[in-house]
Amino acid sequence: MKFPTAISRLAGLFILLCVSFNSYADDLIMMRVKQSFPETMTSLQIAIKKAGYTISRVQRVDIGLTKSGFKTDKYRVVFFGKAEEVETLLNQYPDLAAFLPLKISIFAENNDTILVSNNPIILQRYFKQIPEHYFTRWEKDVQKIFSLASIED
Repeated sequence: MKFPTAISRLAGLFILLCVSFNSYADDLIMMRVKQSFPETMTSLQIAIKKAGYTISRVQRVDIGLTKSGFKTDKYRVVFFGKAEEVETLLNQYPDLAAFLPLKISIFAENNDTILVSNNPIILQRYFKQIPEHYFTRWEKDVQKIFSLASIED
């Protein structure tokens, strides 16, 4: 029996990491916007409303990051949903409480702004009892929101 060489072990590790990374990459929806943080934040809020959702709150995250030594003052999480839908789903499926309302993180990076959200379609793996149409619609809506928020004037 021949033992694998260092090169073949490294190649195997690389392939494993690529496969693992690709499966996690699908878990997120992410977009870099060539606008400043304030402009993108305004565009994001408008886009969420245009997509038929209500913003339930905007949470600052930067205070904790700054205390931990990070140099950012522009990091927020925007919570949004359709109130009736969220209430109905949470009454029927209380385990969804950690995932609803939906969330988009927005933060500044140099002169750009980054938008990141968990891909709602991933939740379908864990909540098989919930009709699939919710997850597919949420995924399409998040992508639509990102697209609307990234339009530069």
